[in-house]
This record gives sequence, C-alpha cells and structure tokens, in this order.
Amino acid sequence: MVSLEGLSGLPMSGITKPISMAGPTKADILKSRQLKKFLVEARLYESKEEAAKREEVLGKIQEIVTSWVKQLTRLKGYTDKMVEDANAVIFTFGSYRLGVYGPGSDVDTVCVGPSYVNREHDFFFVLHNILSERKEVTELQPVPGARVPVMKFKFDGISIDLLYARISLLVVPQDLDISDVSVFYNVDESTVQSLNGRRVADQILKLVPNVEHFCTTLRCLKFWAKRRGVYSNVTGYLGGVSLALLVARVCQLYPNAVPSMLVSRFFRIYTQWRWPNPIMLCAIEEDELGFSVWDPRKNPRDRTHLMPIITPTYPCMNSSYNVSTNTLRVMTEQFQYGNNICEEIQLNTVKWSALFEPYRFFESYKDYLQVDIVAANADDLRAWRGWVESRLRQLTLMIERDTYGKLQCHPYPHEYVDTSKSRAHCAFFMGLQRKQGEIVQEGQPFDIRGSIDEFRHSVSKYMFWKPGMEISVSYVRRKQLPAYVFPDGYEHPQNRWLTPHHKLSHSNGNACTESGGKCLKRKKDLDGEYSEHSRLEKRQYLDGNKSVSPEIISCELNRMSSGCSTFDQDEMNGAAEGNASSTSSVISSCSNEDIGNECPAGISEGSNGGDNGSVEGSTSPSSSQSDSNDADLKSSLEDEHADHRNKNKPRHGASCPACAVLHYHARVRDLTYLPFAERELMLIKIAVNAAARRDVLDIANIFRAKAVDVSGHTITLEGEGEEEGMIANGIFIDHDSLSLTGDLDKMVALQRLLEPYGICEVARTGRVALVRESGVDSKYLRGYSFPV
Repeated sequence: MVSLEGLSGLPMSGITKPISMAGPTKADILKSRQLKKFLVEARLYESKEEAAKREEVLGKIQEIVTSWVKQLTRLKGYTDKMVEDANAVIFTFGSYRLGVYGPGSDVDTVCVGPSYVNREHDFFFVLHNILSERKEVTELQPVPGARVPVMKFKFDGISIDLLYARISLLVVPQDLDISDVSVFYNVDESTVQSLNGRRVADQILKLVPNVEHFCTTLRCLKFWAKRRGVYSNVTGYLGGVSLALLVARVCQLYPNAVPSMLVSRFFRIYTQWRWPNPIMLCAIEEDELGFSVWDPRKNPRDRTHLMPIITPTYPCMNSSYNVSTNTLRVMTEQFQYGNNICEEIQLNTVKWSALFEPYRFFESYKDYLQVDIVAANADDLRAWRGWVESRLRQLTLMIERDTYGKLQCHPYPHEYVDTSKSRAHCAFFMGLQRKQGEIVQEGQPFDIRGSIDEFRHSVSKYMFWKPGMEISVSYVRRKQLPAYVFPDGYEHPQNRWLTPHHKLSHSNGNACTESGGKCLKRKKDLDGEYSEHSRLEKRQYLDGNKSVSPEIISCELNRMSSGCSTFDQDEMNGAAEGNASSTSSVISSCSNEDIGNECPAGISEGSNGGDNGSVEGSTSPSSSQSDSNDADLKSSLEDEHADHRNKNKPRHGASCPACAVLHYHARVRDLTYLPFAERELMLIKIAVNAAARRDVLDIANIFRAKAVDVSGHTITLEGEGEEEGMIANGIFIDHDSLSLTGDLDKMVALQRLLEPYGICEVARTGRVALVRESGVDSKYLRGYSFPV
C-alpha cells in the first residue's frame, strides 16, 4: 500500500487520512465503463417499470399501516382528534435505501409507530391479520423471535421485510427525523436495532466522498460475494451492511478513484488487513442513553470478535459478529482470489467476467456434511428452514471447538432443492477438510458425533414445530453428492485461480460423525490399498411416506447408530445421520457393501467394531455408561433372554424385559409418526423389574430424555413441569413399573412396539395447551396440561 508520508496536508477521510488522492487514468476510466457494461448485461439493474412498481407497493404499505394505527387508536379509546392525527411512517433501509437493489431484491422497511401501539400484539397479531386478508399479500411469515423481530411477506410479488419501531411519542410526525439520537429515549432494544438500519444507511451515504462511485462498486462486490459464496450474514459471512461498510471505507481511502480502481483496491486492502483490527468509518460515539456500544476494552464479548466492522451511528455495533474462524478463513481466501483476478485484469489478460466466476464448491472438497430439511408444505418449510439455517453457524462452531480447529468446515450459504420429493425440501452443505499443516496420527479419527448431537438438540428446541418438520445430517463424499446440486452436470475443476484449499491433501485423519457407534475404518487388501468393498453406502434420501417428530428422532442416533465416517488417508467413509425422516433410512445407511449385513438398532453382529464394519454397542448422549458397559449390559440381556426362553416361563415377553428390549432393537425401524389431527399427551405404564430398569430407560431415550437416576427409584428429566414424579415429557419409576409421559404420537409408537408383550398399558391422556411465560417479554412457549 501507499505510504502516508508526504500526505500530512491531506484532509481527514474517515478516522485516518486517505492513502491516495490520485484520480483515474484513461485506462481506469475505460475499465470502469467495461465494468458498468458487464453489470448491466448481468441484469443487476432494475428497469424503470420495476422500480415504479416498488414505489407503488411502498405507497400501499404506507396506507395500510396508517389505517392500522388509526384503527388501534380508536379501539384503545382515544379521542376523535387523536384518531385523526394518528400516524405511522415507513422508512426503507438496506440495499434499497443505498440504491444498489436489483431485480428480485427484498425491500427492507421499518414502520415507526406511536408509543401505545406495541409489537407483540398490535404488530404481530392485528397487523398480521390485516395483511393476511389482502389478496396482494403472499408468503406471510412473522418472525417475532428473531434478533430483530420482522414480518416477511410478498406484496404483489415484491419481497418485503417489515420491522416495527415504537417510539415514545403519541403522534408520529410525517417528517420524523430518526437521525436525531433523541428518538431513542424510552425505547426498547428491538426498536434501537430496527431504527439503526435506516440510520446506518443514511450515515454511510454521508460519509463516502462520491455516492455514485460507491453504489457502482458496492453493486459489483455484492454480486461477486454472492457468486463466490461469501454473502450471508446468518451463515457467518458478509451481510449487506458489513459489505457496504467495507466498500465505504475503501472509498474514503481513495476518494478520487473510479469503480474499477475501487474494486481492485478493495481486494488489495482486505487481503492485507490485519484482523481483528476494526473497520470504522468514523469515531465511535458515546452517549448517556445507556445502550451498549462496541468497545473491546470494556466488553469481554467484543474481544472475541474476529472481523469487527463497526456501524457509524449510535449505538455503534459490530455488524459482523457472526464471523467465525472458518468463515473468516474462507473470506480471506476469496479476497486473495479477487486480488489475483484484478491484477490480471490490470494486465488485460482476462475480462471482468473472470472475477464473477461461480465458486465451484462441490469440486473443492472430497468430503461434505449434508443437512436435509423437509416439511409438510412450502409455508412450513419456509419457517423451519429459517430456524435450521440460523443454527448452522453453531454447528460449524461446535465442530471447530470439538476438533480443536484441526477439522475445518466450509459452510456454503446456497440452498439446494430436490424437486422429486413429495414434500417440501431443501438442503445445505458444508465442506470438510483437515487443517493444512496439522500432524494427525495415522488412523486417528475426528469424532464429531457429539457436535452433531448438540446441533440436533439445539434445532429440536423450535417452539413452533409441526408434524412433518424434519432434518437429516449426513456425511457424503464428492462422488455421492446428489444430482440436484449439479443442474448443469458435473465438470472437473480447470480454473487456474484456485484458492489454497483446492490443493490441500486430506490425509492422516478420520472423522466420526454419527452418534452412538465407533469409528469404522476401511479395511485394506493384501496390497495395502483400501478395498472398495469396505466402503459404506450413503444413506437413502428422505422418505415422504414415513415421518417422525424431532424428539423421536433422537433415539435413532442415540440407540441405533451403528457406524460413522472415517477421515482416513484421502477420504472419509460412512454416513453422518442427523434427524432422519424415517428409521428405515437410518438403518439403510448402516449397510456394508461387501457383507450386506444390516445393523439392527445398535446390536452388533460381531464382537467388536473391527474391519468388518460391525459396531459394538451404542451410546446415548444422556447415558454415563461407557461403550464397554453397554456391551456387557446387552450381553447379559441376551443371556437372560435365552435363559428365560429355555425355562419356558409363562407369558414369555410380558415378564421378560430383556425380551422387550431385544424386540425394541429388532422392530424399532417400524416406528412411524401417526398424523393425528390434534396433538395430545398420553401416559403409559410398563411392567419392569429392578434389574431391567436400566434397559427400559434406554427405551425411554426415545423421548430425547436426559435421565438422572435418583436413589434407584425416581427418574427426572431436563424439561418442562414442576413435579418431580410426573412431568410433561417425563418418566417415573416405582418398584415394578415405569410410567412415561409424552406426546401422543410418540407414546402410541412405543405402545405399539411393546403391546405384543403385554407389558404396556395406557393410563390417561391430556391435550396440549399453549401457556404464556410470565415476565419474559410476553414470549409464547409450548407447555402441557393434564385434566384431573
């Protein structure tokens, strides 16, 4: 970069002096014209007709919210004068406000309303109902639990994200100036977040030296980031605000540069930037209002931020707090890629189109994690997908934590859809590779089963879960990738601008991804090469005919897992199974091509997890027993079962819990979700003796139970409820029976499983009720109630 020596007389540009005041050459101007022509040909600009339609839609939304506030003012008993003056104002922000929107872009809006119109009921209930009755409104999706609560919908085909900000005024003036900090008096955190979107956009436009050049450069780099897979705030990459701030800072450092120069300088600067030094357009503002401001000296959490990009308005925040070690690595590689291309563009060896070559994600790695998401219909999938996608970043952090950074994840923000499915479906993928330069003992696995268990547990907490909402996490090798991720067919990579990880070796490491089983290693033939026959098949895809709830799914991994992938030499083998759609598809993933044996619910055919692919035992996340203890337990069960059978005891099975457990292992694949019209709870009792209590508790893990044995008689769970003995989704043991309470579908499935042995009976049922948690910002939680 250019030295600052000799530039002492230059005016300040942001928090520092500019790097260069040089203007463009004729070649720079020509390249800028070529860049603008490319962007137009790529259809990144909207037509006048489309722009006019957006303006028309915004005008209609303004009319709706004004009418909505007047209606509420009347219902709340205010005077006729107040009703007449009642008002709400729509502000735009994001790409629309910055002037870099294109065809199909969302319009980010915030509705500013008076103090007596609240968000919880008036916005997310009353306004929601008004919008739902409009024929122009489709795909209406309220997201009250988001970090910034939002209502998403399409109005006459235009995607709208609508936020709500309640300010401390009884009447909102039409010419409200939200740039004044006084607008933050007596408001909540969500209002601050909602208003700051517009405030940040306005401040960026004020702080850049040339708005036109800034907009062209930002439009270009936004397109580049999408093509290279680094544009997604929720996944841990650059969001719209973060990218705008990065571009604005480059504009400040080169105030007289044209877009072609700014694009080149963008990559040059951020290839060399020493993170976590922050990017700031102006000094951080302090105020007495008491809102938290980004300051690593005072706030310990701010010290953990890897790529701080600070917003320029009070309260200043880090817009890129989601960035992780893995996503920062990927972005740094892509900055280097862009820098290399721009250098060749300057030499006239390539054209601008080379910069926007799509990233060949599925040709860059040998090993992947696949996350399938399904729901009963498109509306359910939209909500379910949003929830799961918001948790994918946590999965990468968990894997990074549990492997001490030795196994690197590359989450890809693009979603893929299998249109052949009978139900709504989408999938996300993550590339996996061993960290370059890490020395791993040969044959040593990366065990990420716990990471996937923790991720599934996090996803299962979705309080708006509906029947049919399912996820599946599986390991796939490159050649096992589904065809729908290659819409134009597979091509071998021939791009000479490969990022470093294209060339990395995957040797000397294994990865275990499925819960409850030991790592399977590929056996070698007599010549020392890995045999094709020892490779595990990829699991079958989601079966639309069978479905289980998230809680039932846990048993499939906690008790039935029989294999995991290995990251051995060049490839990982096996299947990582998350919340699968059916147990049959889980078990199919355990098949071994050379043997053809099935893995019946965690019972090993062999005596150990050796080269033949058999697995000894299985572990549950809630169990404190080791694999060897579980194996001994199963062995004793089989002995007890055989002894019971040989003695011809009466009612065999009814009084033999070993029979029940073995029957459970053999028949568990038949468990399916029963689509009842109404969700209910059911309590069932299982006859059990003290010696077999442990085994029946293994069955109880069907309910995602984290069981704790108290004095050998009472079992309590992590979950809802107040009474220790009988709680919702809970279990209770007395001397000769086990009582289980859970959702009706799970209870019926378990009852059907044990019914042939006469050891299961229904006690009573109760309907599910929604309960409101007191004192927690009026959030709704799912709870249960029993009639006496």
